[in-house]
Amino acid sequence: MSDKTPKQLPPHRDAGFFENLSSRIKLIGRLLVDRRVNPLLKLLPIGALAYLFIPDLAPGPIDDGVIIWLGTYLFVELCPPEIVQEHTRALNSVVDAEWREVNPSDKPKDPPTLLP
Repeated sequence: MSDKTPKQLPPHRDAGFFENLSSRIKLIGRLLVDRRVNPLLKLLPIGALAYLFIPDLAPGPIDDGVIIWLGTYLFVELCPPEIVQEHTRALNSVVDAEWREVNPSDKPKDPPTLLP
């Protein structure tokens, strides 16, 4: 072992657009499979995604994006706040850890052999 002190992990940086989008999708997925959320409420994001496959009068992707955003936003807002907070905490939880460098001399020279 070395007598160096373990180094701290770098501080968490602010999340970017794609990281926020990924977290939001994970949150919606967790809420969809949670039995404590009203099944009728789960129709909001499912219906918003189904809207992609229904021919509509307004051509273009803008209206599809607005419908999906609105459906998922309303779904999260209408879910019970304590359930949303529980899943958000679980998604954002960080394990406190430290890392240290391992010198090649610290590793065993011969790996253990398995007996037949």
